[in-house]
Order: sequence, then structure tokens, then C-alpha cells
Amino acid sequence: MKIKEVTSYLESLAPLSSSESYDNCGLIVGDDQEDIRQVLISLDCVESTVDEAIEKGCNLIIAHHPIVFKGLKKFNGRNYIERTVIKAIKNNIAIYAIHTNLDNYQFGVNREIGERLGLSDLSVLAPKQNVLSKLVFFCPADYSNQVLEVMFNAGAGAIGNYSNCSFKTKGIGTFLPGENANPYAGEIGSLSVEHEDRLEVLVSNHKITSVISAMKDMHPYEEVAHELIPISNLNQTEGSGMVGTLASPIELNAFLEKVKQTFNCGVIRHTKSTGSLIEKVAFCGGSGSFLLANAKRINADIFITGDFKYHEFFDAEEDIVIADIGHFESEQYTSILLERILTKKFTKFAVLVTEINTNPINYF
Repeated sequence: MKIKEVTSYLESLAPLSSSESYDNCGLIVGDDQEDIRQVLISLDCVESTVDEAIEKGCNLIIAHHPIVFKGLKKFNGRNYIERTVIKAIKNNIAIYAIHTNLDNYQFGVNREIGERLGLSDLSVLAPKQNVLSKLVFFCPADYSNQVLEVMFNAGAGAIGNYSNCSFKTKGIGTFLPGENANPYAGEIGSLSVEHEDRLEVLVSNHKITSVISAMKDMHPYEEVAHELIPISNLNQTEGSGMVGTLASPIELNAFLEKVKQTFNCGVIRHTKSTGSLIEKVAFCGGSGSFLLANAKRINADIFITGDFKYHEFFDAEEDIVIADIGHFESEQYTSILLERILTKKFTKFAVLVTEINTNPINYF
């Protein structure tokens, strides 16, 4: 099995197009046409990670954090980034990063956090905008259901928790086949009149190519009249952070103790209690301070993330509790998530989770 088969599958779930603009996701080192021996999964890819891959016979490392964020002009081994890349290349080990695209995936990093906290009614905290389009096309009425079915299978028609969503109106279509046409109905040189359905479906932008391909493959017409319309609606299934609800309200200290045990936190930095019980929980793996306003807007009782700066804690303004559990701590289960995704899909190679704790922060 080729590396490309694995990375393509991951990108079908968490497409590169859903990564943030500053990010560097995808295959960073290596040839995607290489055969896979074994895969090593880690949160970070550093020198010790490559050493572990060599020791265990893995030639593909799938890491959450990209080893290279910015362009490198020299490879002299003068810092850990250059040394890691050089060692990987020397030992023919590919490095793949699945970062903010996995963060923005509805069953990705944040879903894992919410489920481990025992939250229900999970939804995206900050849905993405301008990532959807409406596909409108015309089809003979007798073929509408068949064409829609293959389009749904390709990913069209998803709205929130609903699938197979479409809208249909009936009408009359006309066409005049030219000399080189191969018409489904009618005759060359004669005007044809057909009873057609106008069909509308919502499509995530990263699925447009596969959806239109499926439509054309099943559609009886030689030329399929269709239009693609960008829309600014929020995509409720793609975006940053999540929010969920506890089964019953709980006091702040008791909830923080639960969080500390769940994520093995050395310490939790948090603002003082607002005086309310904790029930509605907003959270974001990694560095999520940019989502505080979103958490306050939905009246969450607490916002859990990592990397809050000193002055940012003041922004809670006693309306919400901020709980900084640490960057590594909030994302540590990402490796287990990726292992579960890959082992469910592939059985031809071993998927190993790193045994190395790459957290650069220690607590005294």
C-alpha cells in the first residue's frame, strides 16, 4: 500500500482546504508513492520521534503538529527543525502533518475532548463561513432519484445533522442537438422538449469535484446543465472549537478536578468562579484564546483550552471561567484518535502510537 492511499483517506475526512491559512498541513517530507511498512503516530515530530520510527521500522510518521511552519532556506542542522528533517530524509521516512484541518473536522480533535469529558449535544463553537456552495442542475424526472443518490454518496446534501437534503421543482426544458451531438432524447436538428426536474443541493467546497463527477457519471445527458453558486452560510459541521453540555450541573472545583484527572494536567490556570454551576462547556484543543468571545456569546459557563496569556485572562470579565489546561494536555489524545481512524480503515500495515512524551513543558 502506498503512502498516498493513507494520506488521501485522511484528507477525505479532514481536507487540506479546511486548514487555516497560516498552517502547513500535508506531506512535508517524503515520496507519497513509497510503499508503507509501518506508521508511527505522534502529536509532535521531533528528532526523538524519527529515532523511534527508525527503531520500530516505520517509514511514515503522521504528526498533528507540522515540523515545518515557515519556509526553510538552509538545512545545516543548526536547530531541531532542520535536524529532524535531515534525519527523516536520510532514513527515507516520510512526515505527514494533519493539524488545523483535523482541528476543524467535526469528528476530530475537539470531538475527542468533548467525549472524554462526557459532554452531550456537541456542536462546533465557531463554524466556518464561505466554505459552502449550492449546486443547481437539471435532470429528466425519471432519473432524478438515481442521480441524487450517487451525489449524496459523494458528500452532497449535508446540512448540520441531516443528510440527503435536496430541493426539487418541476419544469420544461428545451434543447436543439447539433450535428456532432449524441442526444439522450430527441433528434439532431430538431428542437426537443423534455419534462425535467430542477434540483438543488448544498455541497462543501472541498467535495465539489467528486460530487459533480458523480452527477455527470450517472446523468443521462451528454451535456449536463448546472450552475455552482458560492454561499456565505456558516457550515455547522466545520470550524474551530466545540461546545457541549454536562449531564447535570456541577460546582467549579469538582469539574476542574474531573478535567485535571481526564487530561493528566500538571496544573490548571483558571479565572475565579462566576458563582454559577458548570453545565455548558466550550473548549478548543491547542491554542484557543481567539475563541473566548465565541464562548461568551453562547453563554458558556467555562472555556477550556491552552496557551492563554496573562492579560487575556482579564477578558473573562467574570462572565465566564477560563481554564488553561496546557497545549499538550488538551491535544494529547489526538494520537489515539488517529490510530482509531486508521486501524478501522486499513489492515495491511501496523499503526503504532509513539511512546515518547514530546511535551516540552515540565511542572515542578
